[in-house]
Amino acid sequence: METAEEKGNMEEKKEESMDEKEKTGIIPPQKVTEGVGVLLGDPKKAVVKLSIPIIVAMSVQTIYSLTDTFWVAGLGADALAAIGFSFPFFVIQMALTSGLGVGGGAAISRRIGARDKAGVDNVAVHTFVLMIILTVALTVLGLAFVRDLFMYSGAGDTTALGVSYARVIFAGSFVFFFANVANSILRSEGDANRAMQSMILGSALNIGLDPIFIYVLGLGVAGAALATVVSFAFSGLLMFYWFFIKKDTYVSFDFHSFKFNKAIASDIFRVGIPSSVEQIALAMTALLMNLIIVNVSNTDGVAVYATGWRVASIAVAPLIGVSISVVSISGAAFGENNFKKARHALIYATEIGFLAEALIGIAVYVFAPQIAAVFTQAETAARIAPELTRLLKIMTVFYPAVTFGMLSASLFQGAGKGTSALIATLLRSLVLTPLFALLLAYEFGWGLLGVWWGLVTGTVSGSLITFAWAQVYLRRMIKAKEANEK
Repeated sequence: METAEEKGNMEEKKEESMDEKEKTGIIPPQKVTEGVGVLLGDPKKAVVKLSIPIIVAMSVQTIYSLTDTFWVAGLGADALAAIGFSFPFFVIQMALTSGLGVGGGAAISRRIGARDKAGVDNVAVHTFVLMIILTVALTVLGLAFVRDLFMYSGAGDTTALGVSYARVIFAGSFVFFFANVANSILRSEGDANRAMQSMILGSALNIGLDPIFIYVLGLGVAGAALATVVSFAFSGLLMFYWFFIKKDTYVSFDFHSFKFNKAIASDIFRVGIPSSVEQIALAMTALLMNLIIVNVSNTDGVAVYATGWRVASIAVAPLIGVSISVVSISGAAFGENNFKKARHALIYATEIGFLAEALIGIAVYVFAPQIAAVFTQAETAARIAPELTRLLKIMTVFYPAVTFGMLSASLFQGAGKGTSALIATLLRSLVLTPLFALLLAYEFGWGLLGVWWGLVTGTVSGSLITFAWAQVYLRRMIKAKEANEK
């Protein structure tokens, strides 16, 4: 017979067990990984712990981007221009892949904050199913209309080179989709270290394969594209091993019991579609800028813009790492309804990002001539060196300023407010940037110089507006929560 004291002790243990389940939902204690613990902990520590591995990976990707442009530059200015015309289409492809990854990842992070393990797994499965559908659609449409895309974008004599590059990229759509979505899921569960490892593997392979495919095998610009596809494939295989063979990630997959849920798909697309449109808007901006530049200058101007923008992308790579961490951290914070935590994470991340980009901007400004020389070593590309140097110096202005907009947009994405991030991006990229470029180039008569300053002015203005908007939104959410608790 059990004594009353023993029965009381058993009841207390049951209550403690229930309390633990309430804290972690249906998550068994051993499934609460280190990454999840970071997401749910101190926001400042989370920003650092999640950002550093991603920044390291971005740094390796920076080296890859430099070497990729370096090897392509050896083919001449026409090859650089062809890549420049290809860039918007590649961005569109990556926009769809990363948009789906951001949408799925943000939904996963919010469910982690809400301690809903079953919901986490269901979102992950839905994300992969949607990935397969989008991959098929993009591959078919891309390959069918690739030449028309280049002809209508003003590529001119560089059309053939651009088409040879883009065909390989479109054919490898599945590789890009899987690698980006899988990496987003790892980051969403706070596993930044393995996300970093997969990115480093792909970048390192790309560095080694570029000269082999471009020159040794004589594939030219198509070789650069093929090296990218092969590298992404190996990165994807590593993540496939972790998810489906080793199965030691926080997220787990059960495709056998999959049942389409419209609410989950809507939750993914609520952030994923605006995120994709944001990046497509950036691609459209690149197309518009190419058209403006061709009218103001010629295809040499496009080569300068493409190369300058590549350097800018490299310069803000650390900021991208921080912004990726903000999506996951803010997503978990909103899942917990802890809006002050989300605000602390955004402010701290912005401080770090601004300081880092200010230092990078100074370095790029000082070494602009040397950087330009690296990308114009070929005899046929040497003529663009002076203009490229000028653009590199001008673009350093917005490196620190873009911190405000990029990180604020990431907070909106984590919160499930993808439309807000989209509106801010459209204002910056499709309204302010082309508007200022046209105004300064034609109305002020600055020509190509006006286009460069228009690019900077539009980006800076849009970023500051987005940051102010995010602060107002967070303040309202905090006040609403405090009012409900009274």
